[in-house]
Amino acid sequence: MRYVPTVMLIEAQDAFFLARRSRKDSPHTTAAYRRDLAGVNGGVVEVCGREAAAIDLDEVTAGVLREAFGVFADSHAKSSVARAWSTWNQFFQFCVADGLVAGNPMGGVGRPRPTPLSPKPLRGERTPEELLSAVAGGARRARAPWPERDLLVLALGLVAGLRAAEMRALLRSSVVGRSGERRLFVRGKASRERSIPIEVPLERVIESYLASCERKFPTARFGDESPLVLGTDGEGIGRGALDYLVKCCFRAAGLQDRVPAGANLHALRHTFATRLAEDGANAVEIMVLLGHASLATSQNYIDATGAQRRAAAASNRTYRVLGELAGEE
Repeated sequence: MRYVPTVMLIEAQDAFFLARRSRKDSPHTTAAYRRDLAGVNGGVVEVCGREAAAIDLDEVTAGVLREAFGVFADSHAKSSVARAWSTWNQFFQFCVADGLVAGNPMGGVGRPRPTPLSPKPLRGERTPEELLSAVAGGARRARAPWPERDLLVLALGLVAGLRAAEMRALLRSSVVGRSGERRLFVRGKASRERSIPIEVPLERVIESYLASCERKFPTARFGDESPLVLGTDGEGIGRGALDYLVKCCFRAAGLQDRVPAGANLHALRHTFATRLAEDGANAVEIMVLLGHASLATSQNYIDATGAQRRAAAASNRTYRVLGELAGEE
């Protein structure tokens, strides 16, 4: 393949995103890639002393990238640097395959080892049940109360393990099958699809919610392709509104102190996965139900659960007495 040394850095990045269109990346994924490239572009500009639009791709050597990533690392967490390294590696793999550069310089750029992900489930053995009971009982005092919708959102996180984007992408047609055998078809990250079995309790929650939609929006014409989870305007719920809804539910139930910092809706998903691990699900089963791309991510829940069990067992007061007895001569 012919090597073209005159292409500009920004032009190559535009070509990279054009080539990825066939992959149908989610808007969230595309935005993350753009941030990663733009963030390190700032370091390249600083090293080269020129605007990004004036930098040839072949000027972006391993040495330049090492310095640029150093600049980027000064203001970003290790996990962000590791993700940016992966994005730039994919970008240069594309450039090599397309004949824009002779080789991938990322091999000469150190990649930080990301810190293993630590699950952030809700704290407290009965917290999920307390949360659901409080919300179903109308604990949330909203301007336009909608406990059926609030309960559905919490249930989709706690017993189906959905991400926020997955929840917002659900359509009415995503619920398929006959009563007692229904399943939820979910489009996850990188457009990966998965099917989640729905048990009768969640089936009833969905039915109650759909009936409430008809009462709240009597003139609306809902069809199979209508969003499942609605906002107060009858349209698909927005990202900010969904996050706010979950925060309000925690607050109304008086459980906000049991939510790990920064988790909110994702804490529901982590609770789902943690309980799967506690109840004996293996890593493959967790991977399939949660839509993980890597088995290692699913294994984290099993490993964390084992550590939590040991810590809980060690906190038993009887151990102190046993230790005293074992230490006696």
